[in-house]
Amino acid sequence: MIDRGRLHSARWVPSPNFGPRPDDTDISLLVIHNISLPPGQFGTGCVAQFFCNELDSAQDPYFETIADLQVSSHLLIERDGAVVQFVRFTDRAWHAGESVFAGRDNCNDYSIGIELEGTDHEPYTDEQYRQLAIITRDLMQSYPAMTHDRITGHEHIAPGRKTDPGPAFDWNRYLDSVKEKEVE
Repeated sequence: MIDRGRLHSARWVPSPNFGPRPDDTDISLLVIHNISLPPGQFGTGCVAQFFCNELDSAQDPYFETIADLQVSSHLLIERDGAVVQFVRFTDRAWHAGESVFAGRDNCNDYSIGIELEGTDHEPYTDEQYRQLAIITRDLMQSYPAMTHDRITGHEHIAPGRKTDPGPAFDWNRYLDSVKEKEVE
């Protein structure tokens, strides 16, 4: 259930990296991402630290390369299916960067970003797919302009710059599971 931009089932960890959406903006796009910190490692808690500007750059050499970035996502779905929310859906998270969908740029203005804890080439978990489908249905109900044809990957809105969620993400499995529950 979504109420006032918050997903009730998610653990709330507010990020300072957000802003208001432009006036009269429709929330009409869902962008799927992946992230792991350090790269390829799961369950470290570093993603939440990164989105909250609390990442210790001395903890891993890679962190020095991202220490000055200020980014966020609305949600993170961890490997075990646990969901963390960083930014209210009604606010503008900083997840898409320079991006274009269907000829419209600045995807952050009108999209919701969901990060899956993972990598481009390692299969995502059953729990992640299950949670992602449930959340997608909730989002589509709360934001009717977000339709099946307005669900995309970061790689599709920032081609050549981003590769996530990558070839390991099973789009058919995900989209079929969203549609299955709608028919029941």
